[in-house]
Order: sequence, then structure tokens, then C-alpha cells
Amino acid sequence: MKPVIFGLSGPAITPDERAFFGEAEPAGYILFGRNVVDKAQLRALTDDLRALHGRDDLLVMIDQEGGRVARMKAPVWPEFPPGAVFDRLYDIAPSSAIAAARANARAIAATLSEAGITVDALPLLDVRQEGASDIMGDRTLGAEPMRVAALGRAVLSGLASGGVVGIVKHMPGHGRALVDSHLDLPVVDADETTLETDLAPFRTLKDAPIGMTAHVVYTAWDAHRPASLSPVVIGDIIRDRIGFDGLLMSDDLDMKALKGSIPDLAAATVAAGCDLALNCWGRMDDMVGIADVLPDISAQSRARLDRAMASVERPGDGTPLKELLATRDALLALVPA
Repeated sequence: MKPVIFGLSGPAITPDERAFFGEAEPAGYILFGRNVVDKAQLRALTDDLRALHGRDDLLVMIDQEGGRVARMKAPVWPEFPPGAVFDRLYDIAPSSAIAAARANARAIAATLSEAGITVDALPLLDVRQEGASDIMGDRTLGAEPMRVAALGRAVLSGLASGGVVGIVKHMPGHGRALVDSHLDLPVVDADETTLETDLAPFRTLKDAPIGMTAHVVYTAWDAHRPASLSPVVIGDIIRDRIGFDGLLMSDDLDMKALKGSIPDLAAATVAAGCDLALNCWGRMDDMVGIADVLPDISAQSRARLDRAMASVERPGDGTPLKELLATRDALLALVPA
């Protein structure tokens, strides 16, 4: 098995992809809008991926946050709100906000489980900061670390009860970035004391099954390398100071924050301490190059992968989707219009 998550080019596995994936045996796959048509097609695709590898617990992930980040769209699937709506409810009724976030995550999980998707790139534990890039913005769960952690825990719990593994992101915190890491490399100059605010939600939820790194430079820790490529940030901050021992993946290697060839970046993220490199775009030349340069997955990373995928029961608790959405909406209605 190679320590990488690959994307696919379209709504079905092509013959070239089938031959390559069977030989390379990536740790998992990530799906995007280009891979999603309708319920029958999507389930057929995920079933095909599992059959290809003979792994019922195959890591098949998607970014289904809600709000502006949603790969499975209406009218086929429900629309889900962004994280900020739960933050606003927390202002007036913290326990109701936690219950609403949990019900919403259980509803997301219900749609993903039906589609055969096992992992969602949610929750964001990035602490929102005034004046930062809007790339986080309404996706975040708030500007106060305890609130972010409480709502994040509810999201992880809701996903798990619906049979889906969550990912805490973006470690060790993207909330201070002044530019969008999809477009450029953010550099955060805050000192170590200030950065404790950013670490706090991740430390509280350090037992999460999966984490994702940030393509952000933190000059207080490593002035020359973004977290995804930094043995210092991954080893000293994420693993030691935060105490995270779950499966750690990079953010997407194709984001413009990173410079260099995609295969070289994949090798660098794994060498820096990520368990898995994330390559989203399904370009065959990049994927072949990655498979050529990456070592086989380490025993420690494979154990983390297996532990993460075994952390939830499938196919979920059976609560009807309609009931989950009604519960969420009744709670969100407490916020004045």
C-alpha cells in the first residue's frame, strides 16, 4: 500500500485508472463534484472502489462541509449550512448549538453512508481571527477556542454516529492566514504565546481519528517550510505539543501554497511526518509519479489508518434523515432572523 490518497478523473473508474490503482494500491480516494452525478452512480462508484481493493473499510473521503464547500449538491442531496450558523446559535444557547451541530453532522453522515463514503473532511477547528483571509470565514465554528472545540466535538460525534469518520483540520490552525492557501503561501508571524489560541481546539480534540495539515508557514516554529512539509511543526507541534497520534494527512498537494512537482511534494510531506499525502485532481502523470517515488506505507501509519477506519460503526444509527434535519432546523430557528 502507498501512503497516498488519490482523486479520480470522472464519475466512473476508467480502464487506465483501474489498472493503475490495482497495482499502486493507494490508502484511499477523495471525491469531488466531477465524480458525482446522482445517487445510483455515486454508490456504484464507491462500491467499485471497494471491490477493486477488497476492503470494506476503504478510506473514501469527500469535502462535504456545508455552505460553500459541498461536493454533493441539491436537489439530489440536501443543502447543509456552514459552520458559522452554529456559532451564532451558541451566542444565545450553547447547548442547543451543540445539539444542532451534532444533528447536522449526523444528517451529513446519513447522506454519505448511503453513498458508500466513509470519511468527511470535517470539522474545521481553525479559530477565526479578525482581518484574516475569508477562505475560512463562515466555514469556521467561531473565534473562541473552547466554543470551536465544543462544536467540533459535536460534529465528530454526529459523523461517527452516522457511520462516517471525521477529519479535524487544518492543523495546527489556519485561522490567522492573511491569504488563501489555494492561491498563495500564507505566512503567520504570531509568536508562540499567541499561537496557543490556535492550538487549543486541536489539543482538546487530540484523540480525533484523522487530522489534516495546513499549508501555512508559522515563523515562530519553522520560518522556511509550511506545516505540511515541516518535520518541526509535525513532530514538535502536532504530535508532541498538541498530542495528536491519529492518522495525519496533508492538505491537497495541488494548492498554490506549495511549490515543486507533485511527486516531489508527496515524498516531502511523507518524509516530514504526514502519514498520507493528499493528491486530489486525478491526473494520471502525477499519480504515476507519486507511486514511483513514495515508499510503502510504514507500519505505524498503517496502524493509524486501520485504527481510524475502525473508529466508527457502520452503516450508522438508523435515525431517519428527515428527522435529523427537522431537529437541526428547529434548533437553528432559535436564532432571531
